[in-house]
Amino acid sequence: MKRLLILGATGGTGLHLVSQALEAGNEVTAYVRDATKLEVKHERLRVVVGPIADEARPFRDAMTGQQAVISALGRGGSLQSEHVIERCVPSVLSAMKAHGVGRLIFTSAIGVGAAYSEAPLLSKVVIRVLLKEIYPDKLIGENLVRNSDLEWTIVQPAGLTNGQLTRRYRAAEHLRHRMVATISRSDLAHFLLSQLDDRTYVRRIAQLEY
Repeated sequence: MKRLLILGATGGTGLHLVSQALEAGNEVTAYVRDATKLEVKHERLRVVVGPIADEARPFRDAMTGQQAVISALGRGGSLQSEHVIERCVPSVLSAMKAHGVGRLIFTSAIGVGAAYSEAPLLSKVVIRVLLKEIYPDKLIGENLVRNSDLEWTIVQPAGLTNGQLTRRYRAAEHLRHRMVATISRSDLAHFLLSQLDDRTYVRRIAQLEY
């Protein structure tokens, strides 16, 4: 059993994270902006509402006593970044350091930064045309995490789907991507949680797809 703080808990991946973490017997704190979007009820689930800011008391309280943080922060289906990652990650890192939480599992995306050269052609087109505002924000987040003293793992999943949980996927620091690279949100959540006890990718990037 782990004590986990999940960020982005009401998003597509975050909802799977909360459910799977509870099923695995963990104590989960979901930090959200809108509690009505999280319908899960459980004796080992605590829902805290507030902004992600290290000076915000709800965020400090949510971080206290945690053993790990899993971030599924993002903009969902929006094509506008609103600099969410750039604004939130410094507060997350600061709060983790202040409260002695050393393990961070951070969700990014296929083809961010230097990994762009390894992305399949279709993904490159989507990144350059549709996600041209989202990806610079993700890169800022990755760089902040990488430059921290935490035991971080950055996960770069392929295109996300609403497919079933299979527990069968490929993970590596560098993948030979398929032409159409995908991973379900449920399998992404499964991999993120698996990193709580797997040190293979500590201070490394893990790419993920079927």
